Formats: sequence, C-alpha cells, structure tokens
Amino acid sequence: MGQASRAHEVIEPVLSSSGLELVDIQVGGGLVRVTVDRPGGIDLDALSDISRAISAVLDREDPISGGRYTLEVTSPGVERPLRTPAQFQRFIGTDVSIKTRPGTEGERRVAGRLAHADGSGVVIVGTGLPEEGRRLAYTDIERARTTFSWGPADPGREGRRGPRRDPHRRSSPATEKATTS
Repeated sequence: MGQASRAHEVIEPVLSSSGLELVDIQVGGGLVRVTVDRPGGIDLDALSDISRAISAVLDREDPISGGRYTLEVTSPGVERPLRTPAQFQRFIGTDVSIKTRPGTEGERRVAGRLAHADGSGVVIVGTGLPEEGRRLAYTDIERARTTFSWGPADPGREGRRGPRRDPHRRSSPATEKATTS
C-alpha cells in the first residue's frame, strides 16, 4: 500500500465526520496535498478547520514516511479533477477535458460535454466527436477534469472584452487554498 493510500485511510474518517468529501490526495516531493469539497462548495473557514484536523490525525497516525512534509488542504476550484464514477455522475452536463491512457483507440485528448456516466464509463459529446458521442471506459481514462467555459458576451457591452483596467496596475489571482505546515 502506497503513502497516498495510507494517508487516505486516516484522512477519510475525519472528512466524513465533517460532512466533507475527499476529492483527491497527492503525496510526493515533500508535499501532501489534500483536495476536499462539499455540496454547495467550501469556504476558507472550513478549509482552515479541516486542515487543523487533518494535520492532527497525520501527526498521530504518521502514515507518511520519510520525515518532514508540507500539508496543503485545498478546494478543487472551478476546474476540478474527476476520478471516481460518483464524481463523473455528479458533473453530467458539464464541459470536461479527458486524456486517455496510451493504447486507447482514438485521439488521446477528448474535450466536450459529459453526457452520461455510469458504473463502467462515460460518454462525451461535442464538436469533432461522433453524433452519439465518444464512450470511454474508466479504465481507459488517465486524467479527467471539468473545464471552465466563458459564457457568451454580454450584449450590453458590445465591443468590450471585459472591465477596463489600468495596464500598469498589477493584480494577484484569487485562490481558494489554505496551506499549513
């Protein structure tokens, strides 16, 4: 059993008791990244609270060998990974991007709308795909994520691409992460 699997075993009960879902866990390079969510989304206060709880259980159970690491607890954001059949089923109707495993028939990169998901795979529909969509078994999917699509332009803002900005002013991107060590 790998470190991510061992960490998953000790973290999952903490998340379940808090009404949160483990979206993803990555372990490596001195980093343990835990991605969590709940219906309706998750805020920074909840991320902070669960980060402390996860840190405590990791300290107590010590499933990560090799010494020091940084714990990062984050929300999935708008472009979230899809790993389980339940996650795919929850996002039916959403735009997705999928990379298939080497050796899978057809193009390796598939983008379109997630039209169907069941216990064995998904159907993606969109431009450049067969009319009935492309069926992919979960075993053929290497990586998948939802994709954010900008909506149509606001008709009241003809000719403008967005709010006017001072080109000399720097801005920092918003983030939904909380990091602890």
